[in-house]
Amino acid sequence: MKILYIHQYFNTPSEAGGTRSYWMAQKLLEKGHTVTIITSSSQINKKIDIKNINGINVIYLRVPYSQKMNFIRRLQSFFNFMIKSTFYAFKLKNIDLIIATSTPLTVGFPALVLNKLKKIPFVFEVRDLWPEVPIQMGGLKSKFLQKLAILFEKKIYKNSEHIIALSPGMKKGILKYELNEKVSVIPNMSKNSEFWPRKKNIQLTEELGLKENSFKVIHFGALGIANGVQTIIESAKLLKDNNNIEFVFIGGGATEDKIIKLCKHYRLENVNFLGRFPMIKTSEIVNLCDISVVSFLDLPILYTNSPNKLFDSLSAGKPIIVNSAGWTKELIEKHNCGFYVNPNNPLELVNKINYLIEDKEKFNEMSFNSRKLAKKYDKSILSEKFANIIEQITVNLKN
Repeated sequence: MKILYIHQYFNTPSEAGGTRSYWMAQKLLEKGHTVTIITSSSQINKKIDIKNINGINVIYLRVPYSQKMNFIRRLQSFFNFMIKSTFYAFKLKNIDLIIATSTPLTVGFPALVLNKLKKIPFVFEVRDLWPEVPIQMGGLKSKFLQKLAILFEKKIYKNSEHIIALSPGMKKGILKYELNEKVSVIPNMSKNSEFWPRKKNIQLTEELGLKENSFKVIHFGALGIANGVQTIIESAKLLKDNNNIEFVFIGGGATEDKIIKLCKHYRLENVNFLGRFPMIKTSEIVNLCDISVVSFLDLPILYTNSPNKLFDSLSAGKPIIVNSAGWTKELIEKHNCGFYVNPNNPLELVNKINYLIEDKEKFNEMSFNSRKLAKKYDKSILSEKFANIIEQITVNLKN
């Protein structure tokens, strides 16, 4: 089967960022399918660049994008990719099935066009509930555009052969359109062979300018508006006189400069911004740290998130502190691998950090439980489930 996979932010393990689509594509290749991915790049000089990456045919379209872009510039990038990907997807021949993975919601447009004009079925993967996320975050204020976006969302859902949601909360958000029979949940995956507990690389600690024996709290991934990392900075401020605790940030995004300025304003010497790294280096840095914080704004729509950093933290065997009162809270509390803290009360994070420093037995117990839980969400298991859904859809279509 020839599969077209549309993902605006496709990354390989050698790049910084999420790699879910890479592992899913690898599993589809393993099953004997041909996979072509259409994605975007800010790095190429020509309009289009085609590469074969470990068996995946990747079509890179020149579409500027940065996590530091404001909402208007992001919208421009989304529509730019939507038009270009539709044009190039239409030129491809003998495609049997399309997989379109959000965000943004606009990736569903080329799939919808090819479905209507070429009768090619498509599967839609929901990584965030758009347009509800930008609506609740205040990015999409126009009532007319909100209604238009919701109509577009419904159109994509109702024309897809199947929908894959990344969390139970996302599935619930989709089911309000009465699509019970064609929605499956496959959350983000742990990568147990890429993130794992091992001896700390002391030389790397020195290279990064971190203290060798400090208790390190890490937040890795996007520093976007939705992540609400200012609450972590407020906690760091409360701990500024404790020389034994360091906060480590990996990644970047729209709020990065603002947060760095805030740290300078507070004169915080216990906060380190290290930048972006490919997965192998990120894994080493996460291993240097003691606990992981997964942060989001206190908005109901963000309670449905399925963050990569949580599952990578599980794989790394880290106790995890979440501040989102959704299924991630339920997950870590049920399996005793971390705590929930109120994002509006920085002192709660401080208290949990101090608790884990003082109670070594609880720290070790949660570390063990994290790694144990990660095995249930390993990429080998979830990508197999993903591939099986794709193959079953093909069987159903033939019948």
